Amino acid sequence: MHVFVSRTLPGDGLARLAREHDVEVWPGALPPAPGELLARVAGADALICLLTDAIDGALIDGAPRLRAISNMAAGYDNIDVAAATERRIPVGNTPGVLTETTADLAFALILACARRIVEADRFVREGRWRTWDPGLLLGHDVHGATLGIVGFGEIGRAVARRARGFDMRVLYASRTRVAADEGAAQVDLDTLLRESDVVSLHTPLTAETTHLIGARELALMKRTGILVNTARGGLVDQAALARALGGGTIGAAGLDVAEVEPIPAGDPLLAAPNIVLLPHIGSASHATRSRMAEMAVDNCLAGLAGRRLPNCANPEVYGDGA
Repeated sequence: MHVFVSRTLPGDGLARLAREHDVEVWPGALPPAPGELLARVAGADALICLLTDAIDGALIDGAPRLRAISNMAAGYDNIDVAAATERRIPVGNTPGVLTETTADLAFALILACARRIVEADRFVREGRWRTWDPGLLLGHDVHGATLGIVGFGEIGRAVARRARGFDMRVLYASRTRVAADEGAAQVDLDTLLRESDVVSLHTPLTAETTHLIGARELALMKRTGILVNTARGGLVDQAALARALGGGTIGAAGLDVAEVEPIPAGDPLLAAPNIVLLPHIGSASHATRSRMAEMAVDNCLAGLAGRRLPNCANPEVYGDGA
């Protein structure tokens, strides 16, 4: 069977897939354009894609042989899952494996913003360091601060565990009650924003959570507050964030994700002060990315063999209520 893979993947997973099936890998460093993607998937029996690939209803309709879609990501908001389900095509993802790695990065952003790490590095490289100065690049303590976690799933709880080592007070906002064994207290979002020194976002992107953090919410935060987003860019109104940083409404922000990736040249966020911007590297460790690729291949192989996908976003396609 023929499998189209939308980018070269780390590790040995693709070699394993190629031992059983005909594998075509997109050779470019950038994602295939929509028309090119449609053309390549049209004759495929399975697709391994990334979060940068828009797998919409038109693409699914244009691939009559498609038996499985395997997304190398924990999320799958880049895929029209309803359209796939209508065709009874299982959609795979790679949950769980990136939890600890992404939590590490979230905490790295917290520390970088609070202690002005990136700004300090630039200060040294620009030759501006002349002497020890008691007022130079003063930041804020993370130890003992209040951390507010929006979305208390696996990654949110992993960040809360790291906060223990810094003796942080942890608040969380979640649509459902969570049995929080991390010593965290559940509050509503407004309370969390008002009381937190750091707000870290870990909720999925849905119609309800799009621009969850906008001008109103930023105004509720402390003027010294730090906003960190390692989840999805659409959770934050970036224009409002740029204004909030420029006007001193909040103290700093650390983003691993953006509404449009990469951030376009000229975007106000690029000129905003007190912000650390990363190119969506939350899961970017050798071990985690290799494991994600292996999981994506496992899902693909199962789908081609007519077996249940190990990690399936739409298990209703199997018709057994699982």
